[in-house]
Amino acid sequence: MKILLHTCCGPCTIVPLRRLRAEGNEVTGYFHRHNIHPFTECRLREETLLAWAGAEGLPVIVSPGYDLEGYLRRVAFREADRCRICFRERLQASAAVAREASCEAFSTTLLYSRHQPHEVIRAMGEAVGREAGIAFLYRDFRDGWDEGVAESRRLGMYRQKYCGCIYSEKERFLRGARKNKTPAPPAPPAPGRTR
Repeated sequence: MKILLHTCCGPCTIVPLRRLRAEGNEVTGYFHRHNIHPFTECRLREETLLAWAGAEGLPVIVSPGYDLEGYLRRVAFREADRCRICFRERLQASAAVAREASCEAFSTTLLYSRHQPHEVIRAMGEAVGREAGIAFLYRDFRDGWDEGVAESRRLGMYRQKYCGCIYSEKERFLRGARKNKTPAPPAPPAPGRTR
């Protein structure tokens, strides 16, 4: 089968690619950029993915542009639901690219991560596939987590420290501050007031 695999990053693609190829599938990667902030982080993930994909013979389609503003508009005032918004955006884009590339199905490396809500992603992928008229290929890649981590480290690949968006980067730093008992920065003064 010809499959489009939405790829979050290089390290998360190792195991899904191996498994899908072992089943005899022809795989093309798709890197969706708009949810990854800041741009320097996006470029680092993209460069890591493309360098590794080149060595693996994996063709990768990269989403054009960098619509940071559009992403932020879609999640502003909906921050509590931002991950679902982000999942849907990436899955919808993947389904559209899969159809354009004449693929028979699409899938995602989100199904590899132990940190993502797996059943939410599966249900959403299946719904998006029905809406777009292309099959969503479900696979649970999580049992390959340790294998992927070990291989990415062996290869010296860049491994990101947060999911992707600016909100998840903030959460990463706040978690670190709590672990280290570093006080949170003071709140900014109210408009029109000085300290």
